[in-house]
Amino acid sequence: MLHHIAIIGSGPSGLFCADALLKQRPELKIDVFDRLPTPFGLVRFGVAPDHQGTKAVTRQFDRLFGSSNLRFVGNIAVGQDLPLARLAEHYDAIVLALGAHADRPLGIPGEDLPGRYGSMAFVGWYNGHPDYYGLNPLLDRTGVAVIGVGNVAVDIVRVLGKTPAEMAASDICAHAAKAIAAAPLTDLYLIGRRGPAEASFTSAELAELGRLERVRPVVNKADLPNALPAGIDPAEAKIKEKNLQLLHEFAARSDAKPIKLHFLFHSVPEAVLGKSRVEGLKLANRTLDVGTVISAIGYRTAVHGDLPQPDQHGIIPNQDGKVADGLYVVGWAKRGPSGTIPTNRAEAKMVADRILADFANDTAPAKSGNAALDAWLAQQGLTPVDWMGWKRIEAAEIKAARQGSPREKLVDWAALRQAALSSETVS
Repeated sequence: MLHHIAIIGSGPSGLFCADALLKQRPELKIDVFDRLPTPFGLVRFGVAPDHQGTKAVTRQFDRLFGSSNLRFVGNIAVGQDLPLARLAEHYDAIVLALGAHADRPLGIPGEDLPGRYGSMAFVGWYNGHPDYYGLNPLLDRTGVAVIGVGNVAVDIVRVLGKTPAEMAASDICAHAAKAIAAAPLTDLYLIGRRGPAEASFTSAELAELGRLERVRPVVNKADLPNALPAGIDPAEAKIKEKNLQLLHEFAARSDAKPIKLHFLFHSVPEAVLGKSRVEGLKLANRTLDVGTVISAIGYRTAVHGDLPQPDQHGIIPNQDGKVADGLYVVGWAKRGPSGTIPTNRAEAKMVADRILADFANDTAPAKSGNAALDAWLAQQGLTPVDWMGWKRIEAAEIKAARQGSPREKLVDWAALRQAALSSETVS
C-alpha cells in the first residue's frame, strides 16, 4: 500500500524523521511543510552565524531532497493557512516537527521594557529570521546583560564580543553586523542563577570565549569550587570538569582588553530597571548598569490554529512520539528544548519506526496525498514555495554575499517570496 506522510516543520528533527522513513520505505510519499519559504529551521535561524561547521548538516538534507518522493512545501502555515484537519484528510500520517519558538518569560518586573529581549528574537534578528528583521534592538549603552548559562547565552555574548574581522567568514546579517560593530560595548554579563557546576554550556563553546580578540573573561575565583560537588551525572562529569578548568584559567587572567565579559554565578535577577527603556538590571546581590537585557532561559513550543496545544511544560503531550491515531511528534515539540542537532537523529528514527509499525497494522485504504491537497491550496489562493523556489532564494543569497561570507540572507518576507517565485534558473 502506498502511504502519504506530511511532516510539519523542516528543521533537523523533521528531516531526520523523513530520512529514517525513506531509508526503510523508499516508496513513501512525504511532504515537508514549513511556514517559512526557507527550510532547515534551527540550523538556519538558531545556530550561531560563526559556527558554519554546525550548519554543514544541511548538505545531508540537500541530498535527501534529491528523492522524487520528498517534497518541500514552504510558505504554508499549517494550522492557519492550512488547517490540520484538512491535512489529515489527505495524509495517512502527520508528524509535528514544530520545534520550540517561544521564549520563556523571566517573570520579573520590567521585562516588557524596550531593551529587554528574548534570545529567540535576538538570535533571530542577527540570523536573518524574517519575523525579527525589524527588531532593531537597543545596543546604544556600554553594558549588556545576558541571563542564562547555556550555549545560546554563550553564543550571544560571543557574537556581541567578536570584531568584524572575526565575523567575516560568518553569515551574520549585514544589518546586525553593522549595529553590533557600532555598539559602544565595554561590559558583557553572563548571569546564572546557580553555580558553575550547574551551567549547561559545553566546554567547546566556553573555550571560544577565551580566544576572542577584544574580550577578556572575568571570573571571581571565589565562585569556583576546586572539584565537582557530589551527585553530578557521570555522563556529564567530564564536560563539567573541563568547564571548571577553563573557568579557573579565566579567573587567573589579567590581560587588558576593551571589553570585559563578567561571569556572574549565584545571581538571581529580580527586576529590569528603567522607565521608558532598560536602564539597569537588579540582581539579588547587586545592580548592573546595562542598557540591554537578553534572556536565554529556554523555549516553549507555540502553536496556532487547530494544532494540538502544548502542556504546562511547553511540549505536545505524547506517548513515545504518538499524539493520536495518525498524528506524531518529534524533536523539541516532543521532549522540550534539549540536546544538540545530532540528538534528534536517534529520536526521529524511533518515531519513524513507530509510524511504520502502525502502518503495518493498518487496514484502512491509503489516502489521496498531495495531488488533492495541491488542488485545495490553489483554490484558496495559496502559493507554496517548492524546493526549486528555495534554491532560487539560496542562489540570490550566495550572489549577494560579502567577501569571505557564504551568503547574505534575504531577511524580509517580501524579498524571500519574490526570490522564490522569480524566473531565475538555478543549477
